[in-house]
Amino acid sequence: MKIRDLGPGTGDRPSSKLRFRVATSDDVAAVVALTESAYRGDASRVGWTTEADLLDGQRTDAEEVRALIARDDVRLLLAERDGQLLASCVVERLTGEHAGDGYFGMFSVRPEAQGNGTGRSLLAEAERVARYEWHAHAMRMSVIDVRAELIAWYERRGYRRTGEYKAFPYGDPRFGIPKRNDLRFEWLVKDL
Repeated sequence: MKIRDLGPGTGDRPSSKLRFRVATSDDVAAVVALTESAYRGDASRVGWTTEADLLDGQRTDAEEVRALIARDDVRLLLAERDGQLLASCVVERLTGEHAGDGYFGMFSVRPEAQGNGTGRSLLAEAERVARYEWHAHAMRMSVIDVRAELIAWYERRGYRRTGEYKAFPYGDPRFGIPKRNDLRFEWLVKDL
């Protein structure tokens, strides 16, 4: 995938553009740090996507990010402005029951960059990859169902709740240490 520019940015300089590219092994540490800052600990509270009230522990680690980068059916997309990593996400080509669909996950936006269109632009780029590179019919994702504000944000972008749920992996610290006993994921879907 080539680097793609997306028009003028909202940075200090009008000529600043948001650029998209696929992550490489050189990006592992930066992606882990970005993801942790967006979801865990006090640093994540600067933005609105924090899970700090729901989960402690890690959101990802270098091993998981390295494995994602190595897969042929996954694109770990990065959004940068002026060489600074602002956001990342995973787009996966699904097989099995949902073959022909894409999966969107591990969406992370630097907390101080939230609310300026960066996340919306990266989501659109992920949908473009799924639609035009993989010919996906739909994009799927799973969101912790108590995250009403986040689900509403996705609904405004055309995703719909399916009423289908999957259990949260309690007891597996790779997914975080829950602070509540009622967490589960709901599947959201958008036709492409």
